[in-house]
Amino acid sequence: MDASSEYGIGEGPATRVSLSLPEGTAEAIRSRVGKREFSAFVTAAVERELRGQILDEYLADYERRNGPVSDELQQGARQTFDEIFAEDASWPAAS
Repeated sequence: MDASSEYGIGEGPATRVSLSLPEGTAEAIRSRVGKREFSAFVTAAVERELRGQILDEYLADYERRNGPVSDELQQGARQTFDEIFAEDASWPAAS
């Protein structure tokens, strides 16, 4: 098994990487989560982005094979997500 497929997103031991961010971005993260949670915040953001890109790729592939997703299916997906996230009032409904 090659190293790229050994672990899934969010799995495996922590590894150090070098990361450069604009100072304003770094300060905004520190002010929001504190110095000690900086890495956890960046990790969560990167994992969300990766999962979003994978979902975008899946949707593009689906539409290439089956045509555009209908308005009816899109509305059904929005309703499902709204119902799931409505349990936690901090999540806004999809528009």
